[in-house]
Amino acid sequence: MTDSLAERFAGHMGRLLGPDFPSQIGLAVSGGGDSMAMLALCHDWARVFGVGLHVVTIDHGLREGSATEARMVARECAALGHRHDVLHWHWDRQGNLQDAARRGRLSLIDGWRGEVGHVLFAHTRDDVAETLLMRLARGSGVDGLSAMADRHRAPGGQWQVIRPLLSETRADLRHYIDTLRVPYVDDPSNDDPAFERVRIRQAIETLGLDRGALADTAARMARARRALEARAVEVARDATRAESVGRFYSGALLIDRDVLADTDRDTQLRLLSGALQWVASAPYRPREAALTDLLDRLLAGGSGTLHGCRAVAGREQIRVAREYAAVKGVSAPVGALWDGRWHVHGDEITGLTVRALGPGGWQQLGERPADAPPHETAITLPAVFDGDRLIAFRPTSFGPAHVVEFRPSRGAFAQSLESR
Repeated sequence: MTDSLAERFAGHMGRLLGPDFPSQIGLAVSGGGDSMAMLALCHDWARVFGVGLHVVTIDHGLREGSATEARMVARECAALGHRHDVLHWHWDRQGNLQDAARRGRLSLIDGWRGEVGHVLFAHTRDDVAETLLMRLARGSGVDGLSAMADRHRAPGGQWQVIRPLLSETRADLRHYIDTLRVPYVDDPSNDDPAFERVRIRQAIETLGLDRGALADTAARMARARRALEARAVEVARDATRAESVGRFYSGALLIDRDVLADTDRDTQLRLLSGALQWVASAPYRPREAALTDLLDRLLAGGSGTLHGCRAVAGREQIRVAREYAAVKGVSAPVGALWDGRWHVHGDEITGLTVRALGPGGWQQLGERPADAPPHETAITLPAVFDGDRLIAFRPTSFGPAHVVEFRPSRGAFAQSLESR
């Protein structure tokens, strides 16, 4: 006997979040059919397991009616007894609209979620099929063609994106909410061929492609990706280490040049891309053409800059370090995370500002100890300032005592190479 949609949903939630369910979870609900179905399913499930729901709607403000749709979601949440918030995103007209909107949504949700560590999104089996073809058209490799994960860490690593509907079809979800008379809206942009996803959706219909078969292909690509990741992790454990200068981490990563040269091309690219992301605390990998060009230069003994990093091939090691230009204007209050991976704190520096030491701070250090980091490294490291005046720099014991902790956002380097 086939399980009902509600039974399948409960099974997905148990696998993704159980057996010890969080006390509160978030739901990203746009008002469309898929997300309203998720809200209805989650409402019934949460009552059984005693989980609180916090619902958020992102109003992109890109078309008439978006505010009305957000109010519709608010009314439904009020009727069901769940907290609901509307967040507003404004496009700065830079870059690709859909990509900017996706990143903007994640950033807004991160700021909204508070202590909530899991946020549900209503992506479906149809979305998996459409994404596969979109990425295939762009010439993506194994990673790009892999099925979207049903659970992974959001950029920044502090919360998780949960997709409990990836094995469900859009048609089944619409049938479910139509039967229950759950309100929803049909976004007119879903029929606008100006958008790539709409053109792909229409092509699937025109060509009679099997969405299930496409989604299954994406799942097989995901298995291949995991195998390639495991290979990269294995090599990384033997061939890489975080660089130390004196008693402190420099924030750079060292890669054994001979080991890198002797491994396969995919692993080389994964190691270099991972190194750049790890050093720069970047959630996205660099573009393939630029990454390949830098790899070839490094294997030939050269150097280059990419993704906010500078990579240099030495006789035995390749060093990937933060580029000063990328951190020159980055500042944070003492006690906050600086550049995504440094935490600086201390009683005597409270209320001051953390930024890169830079050439100006280097000049203020005066006489430096023998084990001080070299100039190129030092100017990229966190220092404490009061205006333009250098107050403290831990690697040379300059200024009042304080603590500098190295906290890479992606964890240990080898671990960062795994999809999470």
